[in-house]
Amino acid sequence: MIYELHFHPLALKEWKKLGKNLQEEFKKVLKRRLENPHVASAGLRGSLKNCYKIKLRQSGYRLVYQVNDNKLIVTVIAVGKRNKNVVYGDADNRQEDS
Repeated sequence: MIYELHFHPLALKEWKKLGKNLQEEFKKVLKRRLENPHVASAGLRGSLKNCYKIKLRQSGYRLVYQVNDNKLIVTVIAVGKRNKNVVYGDADNRQEDS
């Protein structure tokens, strides 16, 4: 099954600020993740245990998403640099109760 992609409003703003090259890199991975969003190695821990990450190593950017299996939706909740874990703090504040 293929999941539908949604963006948290603030994550969409962050997405639009990314350069086209970064967006394209994330799109490639997101396309695969919409087919199989539960990637164990990308799972987060702690208060973000229901979330997963996509990391672009060279650029240092991270994308954090949440999966709703009942509605078959993947929601991007934060996009940004990993610096001082800000992207994960933003994701923690934006995640929806599952």
